[in-house]
Formats: sequence, structure tokens, C-alpha cells
Amino acid sequence: MGQGGQEKVATSLSGAVSEEISASLAAVDAELERRYPGDPGTRQPVHTVYVPGDLFAADTVRVWGEAALAALDEHAPDAASFAAVLGLDDALAAPVYDRVRAKLEREPVEDLRVDFEDGYGPRPDSEEDRAAARAAHLIAEGQEKGTTAPYTGIRMKCMEAAVRDRGIRTLDIFLTGLMEAGGLPGGLLLTLPKVTYPEQVTAMVRLLEAFERAHGLEPGRLGFEIQIETSQAILAADGTATVARMIQAAEGRATGLHYGTFDYSACLGVSAAHQASDHPAADHAKAVMQVAAAGTGVRVSDGSTNVLPVGPTEKVHDAWRLHYGLTRRALARAYYQGWDMHPGHLPTRYAAVFAFYREGFEQAAARLARYVGRTGGDVMDEPATAKALSGYLLRGLDCGALDIAEVARLTGLTRADLEGFAAPRRGGLTASAG
Repeated sequence: MGQGGQEKVATSLSGAVSEEISASLAAVDAELERRYPGDPGTRQPVHTVYVPGDLFAADTVRVWGEAALAALDEHAPDAASFAAVLGLDDALAAPVYDRVRAKLEREPVEDLRVDFEDGYGPRPDSEEDRAAARAAHLIAEGQEKGTTAPYTGIRMKCMEAAVRDRGIRTLDIFLTGLMEAGGLPGGLLLTLPKVTYPEQVTAMVRLLEAFERAHGLEPGRLGFEIQIETSQAILAADGTATVARMIQAAEGRATGLHYGTFDYSACLGVSAAHQASDHPAADHAKAVMQVAAAGTGVRVSDGSTNVLPVGPTEKVHDAWRLHYGLTRRALARAYYQGWDMHPGHLPTRYAAVFAFYREGFEQAAARLARYVGRTGGDVMDEPATAKALSGYLLRGLDCGALDIAEVARLTGLTRADLEGFAAPRRGGLTASAG
């Protein structure tokens, strides 16, 4: 022991050793920062709604919300009946039902994609030109009036030879229309479908670079989602995971990987009756996507169900139970976004999301509070778990499942505190709240 009872610390290596090792890993450090920057920390919509380009209108978001509320009024007019259909606990019935109705009135669609691909189909060039220009005009107008979804954009045709020129032209018309109407909206999202080779992703990057140069935009302003709809997008001919190469080919512009349930299933020969987001083939594809995207800042979205909640009440309830179960299954597997094909899917989308966050809210808040306070408990959490707990609470806040007041009451943390824990510096956790 040294003076004052202090433990004497001895080392054997000179500082030069550490410097030499750091120098040898400098390239790796830079590569880690470039390839794995972590989650962007922005809101991720819980779903994407696809509307064909010829059906998109100025009031689409409002119409979807009204149709969803009408479905509730007809088939589950109160909390008890809705809870009975979905098997919700009594304690969750009223909070979930009330929040679903409020969401459908306030923000029925979080992310809307005007579709110029499968949902639109082949049209005369003049017709698609007009529809793309019209979409830009309506989105710009809706942004100004505050009537659009928080996130919105288009799905163009893919980069395959037969439709490549048409897809490029539609994207050009749409983006040019937005620029002429005042500029690109903050929540703009673009989707590139049926991507098979990384070179197609590179081509999209070059296309967006050209548009940015033409309009003097900041390089990298335009990003895009990559839609995974073919087996080759998951596994290349040489046995490598193509989707991982696609993320790198995007040169930082990829914002999401979206699973296409039906095209992918058909590509593998899955019969129509068994094409679903919980098929083993779908689980494999999404697991590969999830691992490839981890740490890159690219988010993964589940696909959709084509079973629509329409017809007599019994059929609507069956479709609701299916959609609710698939959404809950996806959330448990960390797929926090999916596709919704019909206004009738909105009640069960939000019911599943709200129930998921509300039923685990108190436990997550208590665990995070114990972690911050370094107090005991029956679970020993690590920094990575604190990150997950904070991310869980933030996603619940973003979609409307939770309120900041109740989160603050149970955790003692502000939203800024939660964001600090959810996005730690590489190699450790940000300083805890005071």
C-alpha cells in the first residue's frame, strides 16, 4: 500500500505500445464509424400506407382516418367489444381503444407512399407523367396546409431494363414538381422496389446525385428505401448476403429495408394460400435483413397482409385478429414498421402498437429508473439494455402510445435524457441523467 492507504498501481508497458496499437487500428476505427454509425435517432413510422398514383388525392389521409373510424363504429363501437375481438386485457381495453380513436382523428396515417409501381401498373407515358406531377402538387399543398402524413413520398418503378426509363422519369417529374412548389418536404421518403443487385442501388445513388447537382441541393439530401422482394436480394449467387452489399452500395443514402411479402414469397415458389409475413421463408429473409442493417442506421420494415377487413362483422373480426396478431408478432421480433393495405387495417395496427408499448411500459420505466439510480432489482441491466429500454419508451412516445408526463413520472427522465441513453457514444453509454 502507498501513502494514505492508496493502492500502488504498477504497469509493465510503455505508452508507445498503446500508441502503436491505436495506429494499427486507425483504419478499422474509421471503417466502424463509416459503416456502423448507429440509429439516426429520428422517429420511425409504425407503418407505410400505399395508395396508387391515380387514386391519391388531397384528402386521402383524412378519408382513410374516417373510414377506419367508421369501421370501428360498425364492428367494435366500444372498448369492451374491441378488446373482446383482440383478446386485450381488461386493464388495457379502455386506454388502447381511446388512444386508437384519438389517433385516427388526429394522425391516421404516419407514412404514405404514392405508388407508381405494382399498385399503379403500366400506363401510357402521358398519363403517368400527369399523375407524378399531380402527386408532387398535392403533397406540396398538403405540407403547406398541414394535411399530409408526417412522412410521404413515392414508390417508383424499379431499375430493371423494361421499366427503368419510366421509373427515372417519374421520379424526376415528382422531385422537380416539389422543387418548383417550394422545395423538398422534411418527411420525404422514396422507395426503390424489386432490387436484385447492388449495382441497381448504385444506379439510384447516381440518379439522386444528378438531381441534387441540377438543383444545387446539399449532397446526400435525398435518401431512399430499398425494397427486398427477390431471393437474390437476400442470397447472391456466390453465397454472400446481397442485402448487406446493397446497404454499402447506397453510400449512406439508404433509410430502410422494406420486405415485400408477396413478391418474395412467389419468388421462392410459396403457394398463394401460404404467402404471409409469418411464413418461415419470410422469417429467414427478415432475419438476414435485420442482421445486415444492425448498427448501420438503416431500419427494417415488415410487409403486409392481403386479408382485408371488409364484409360482415364476423369476417372483419377474423381479419382484425389476423392483422393484430401479425403486427404483435413483428413487434416482438423488433420489426417496428409494416405495411397497411386498407383503412380497415388502421384500428388493429394502432391497437397492436399501443398495447405493445402500454403493457410493458411500467416494467421498462422501472428498470430504466433503477439503472439510472444504480439501485437494486430482480434484473441486472447493462448499458445495452438501458439503450433498448430507452428506445422502447421513445418509440411509444413517438406513436402516441405513451405520454411524456407519465414516462417522466416513472423514470425521472426527460425526453432528452431518453435520447441520450438510446443513442450512446460508440464504446459506452452517454452520461446518465442527474
